[in-house]
Amino acid sequence: MQQALMTVVLLLQVLSALAMIGLVLVQHGKGADMGASFGSGASGSLFGATGSANFLSRSTAVAATVFFSTTLALAYFGNHRGGAAAEQPSLLEQAASAAASASAAAQPPSVAQPAASGAALIPGK
Repeated sequence: MQQALMTVVLLLQVLSALAMIGLVLVQHGKGADMGASFGSGASGSLFGATGSANFLSRSTAVAATVFFSTTLALAYFGNHRGGAAAEQPSLLEQAASAAASASAAAQPPSVAQPAASGAALIPGK
């Protein structure tokens, strides 16, 4: 059930991202309105002279809200795995345990401590 919900949320996120990209590309920049005042462009557009800015900016805001909410939902699902996946350690935990075991295996065997008397340190005695 959770996997199906995560798939739906991911699909919704991709669609909202594509919608945001398309809406931003369709919008005019701030300098485009100056050209319309001299008789070219937006006066005969589909949304009217100023209606396109409101419609497109609101649509972009809705798509951005959907995108960010789906991003938060995916982050939540990623951190709260249920069932058998919760029993397995995460990749970071696996890497940390592998590094700890590798460093323990790489240490040289302990060197025997020399005798406490100074005579054992002098060669030939």
